[in-house]
Amino acid sequence: MRFPAGARERLAVTSWPFRAYIESPTNPGRKAEMPGIDLTEFPKFVSEKFGVRNINPLGSHFRSTDPAYLETFRAAVDKAGSRLVDLGLGGRNFYTSDPALRRKAVDFGCFWIDIATKIGSPSVRQHLDIAKGEKPDVANAAEALNSLAEYGTKRNIVINLENDSAVAEDPFVLTEIVEKVNSPYLRSLPDFGNTLIKHDAEYSEKGVAAMLKHAYNMCHVKDAVEADGGRVLKVDLRRMFEIAKQSSFRGFYSMEFDTGTGDPIAGTKRLVEESLKYLG
Repeated sequence: MRFPAGARERLAVTSWPFRAYIESPTNPGRKAEMPGIDLTEFPKFVSEKFGVRNINPLGSHFRSTDPAYLETFRAAVDKAGSRLVDLGLGGRNFYTSDPALRRKAVDFGCFWIDIATKIGSPSVRQHLDIAKGEKPDVANAAEALNSLAEYGTKRNIVINLENDSAVAEDPFVLTEIVEKVNSPYLRSLPDFGNTLIKHDAEYSEKGVAAMLKHAYNMCHVKDAVEADGGRVLKVDLRRMFEIAKQSSFRGFYSMEFDTGTGDPIAGTKRLVEESLKYLG
């Protein structure tokens, strides 16, 4: 990919914080009391509200995966003068000892990789699930994700792994998986805030730094996260951007405001302003 150099051109907005508004049969976060929008309206919404022309939608926010709808969505992206920088996928269990279930996880990823090629996304973010009581099995996950990376290689689509779930997606576990697979098409997607929910700031910073060594095109930006019991924890954004610069990260920073800490529109506007300040 050719990455832009300008600070604003490096920003993106993910659809996750706006799930209460997005109408889709596969979006469990939709709230009927909120005004509804179709994902085809999201590129224009992001451009007008935040002055950002890169988007990072979730697969569960697509009203349909039929070719006609995907074409309509891609046309809406073009009309808004926007572009996709990543496509977020739901979780599947790549750790399981059951090879048939691992195959299903790979098939799920392959299905969305094909959609990524149709809508013009250069990458997919694949979440990793794990069964209750199970521990991450790096060998199993590496075997399955290697197959997914091979498929991504054929389609020229990068697979990103994000530090989200504290157990299944610990930053150091993900780093071990990426290093074991050792493919340019399996990368890490560091989230600046997620690891802070279950760990202290030092662990979070070290985890993000480890992931940045294998990041390619995406980081997620948060300035606060909601932890257990409704506690709001502040993210040291200045430090996180410092670590990213030290790692020579050249990709996109996607705003992913944690809705547990406030209004997503006001929060995303603040994230854009803070990110521009630290990228300046």
